[in-house]
Amino acid sequence: MEKRALISVSDKSGILEFAKELETLGYEILSTGGTKAYLQKNGVTITPVDEVTGFPEILGGRVKTLNPMIHGGLLAIPDDENHQAQMYEHGIKPIDVVCVNLYPFRETISKPNVTAEDAIENIDIGGPAMLRASSKNHAYVTVITDATDYPAVLEELQAEGKTTMETRRRLAAKVFRHTASYDAYISGYLTELAGEEFPEQVTFTYELKQELRYGENPHQKAAFYKRALGSDFSIASAQQLHGKELSYNNIQDANAAIQIVKEFELPAAVAVKHMNPCGVGIGETIAEAFGKAYEADSMSIFGGIVALNREVDAQTAEQLSGIFLEIILAPAFTEEALAILTKKKNIRLLTIPFEQSKKDKWNTVSIEGGLLLQQPDAYGFAEADVRVVTDREPTEEEWAALKLGWGVVKHVKSNAIVVTDAQMTLGVGAGQMNRVGAAKIALEQAADKAQGASLASDAFFPMNDTVETAAKAGITAIIQPGGSVKDEDSIQKANEYGIAMVFTGVRHFKH
Repeated sequence: MEKRALISVSDKSGILEFAKELETLGYEILSTGGTKAYLQKNGVTITPVDEVTGFPEILGGRVKTLNPMIHGGLLAIPDDENHQAQMYEHGIKPIDVVCVNLYPFRETISKPNVTAEDAIENIDIGGPAMLRASSKNHAYVTVITDATDYPAVLEELQAEGKTTMETRRRLAAKVFRHTASYDAYISGYLTELAGEEFPEQVTFTYELKQELRYGENPHQKAAFYKRALGSDFSIASAQQLHGKELSYNNIQDANAAIQIVKEFELPAAVAVKHMNPCGVGIGETIAEAFGKAYEADSMSIFGGIVALNREVDAQTAEQLSGIFLEIILAPAFTEEALAILTKKKNIRLLTIPFEQSKKDKWNTVSIEGGLLLQQPDAYGFAEADVRVVTDREPTEEEWAALKLGWGVVKHVKSNAIVVTDAQMTLGVGAGQMNRVGAAKIALEQAADKAQGASLASDAFFPMNDTVETAAKAGITAIIQPGGSVKDEDSIQKANEYGIAMVFTGVRHFKH
């Protein structure tokens, strides 16, 4: 019995060679539209689908393969006598190989200023129907949607005249992943178009970026997936220029560093350990900024991740090369900087596009049995309802320190306290069960530098004890959300010590 293959692709990569080899192997090639024209133009003999269906393409090509003559050929079971009798009765022939990929919906909605009409016209109907039908019947039908699978399929057809069940099942699973992802793009686009924030069901699609050697610990398997149509300004979009492959913990720490460095317009450097900042510095130059970040905690930065928001030059590279770092991440590196840093075999050098052309609308956090969805904490100082609540207002230098601390503390695990001057962090208290404990850690790290420094808190003070602790360490200005029933106690305590205290009205918990 003559074998038949149906080919209809929007991505023409490798399809001509694939079709020609199928023809050599004795397959009748069925095709439609642009694929048919392309293959015929290049010498492949084609049977048009409308000859098989006995019905022309209609509605501008919207309907062409949705026909029993096609879907009967895809779904028939050869061993089922009733199926075969019906196939014979209606003159339907089986289709053995299906090669289909879909209208470029994702590419269409990625275009700037795409119209809803254009997006909707690029929703494929016939393609997914054929792919799903073929995959359902993969016991008998070989279905391909990815050009990278052409060689393996041809190799089996050339060697055995058919593909193995293992190959057909693998390809069928891949197809259903592909159509599920395709539908996720469409549902996401239409849901956003309809203005629904929290629909009854939500589906995100991710693409494998990298298999990892292990997860958080060596006994845990892990992989890194990139969110489709996700933020450009992210570790998922980073380009690695040098060094070992990223680990699970590297990726987590790098992500944390990027989120912090985003806060600053001036040249800034951020050092991160275990997803918490250990040093943040700003300056007139990126070299000065890194010098401040290093000075902030020269012990903890060892083995850390550093993110910088300016191109790394030779001067900064010399500073960076003097310590052991896992990752250096920046918008770019000069040739001189690369020459210096690549002398270290294992250090990972990454670049990311710092222009924020695309941002994630939602953050997701997986929990066992579920998923949490929330907006990113993008609340900036300019949006906050900032007000001075004490008798004394901050000085100009204190305002600069308060803004720096407020930009950092939102990225520190709660309960969080950050001590700063106008250019760098001096102490970071992270992840404590009470706020006084976090303050003590930050102030102990700051030591004598706490004299005249500022303190930032991610949440309000439930009592005045944090103000008392800060005052005794020499803090002169505090920024916190306010909102406690005992705010007045903290305000009075600050006035007692001559501390300038600012309320923002914005809490920045980070769990």
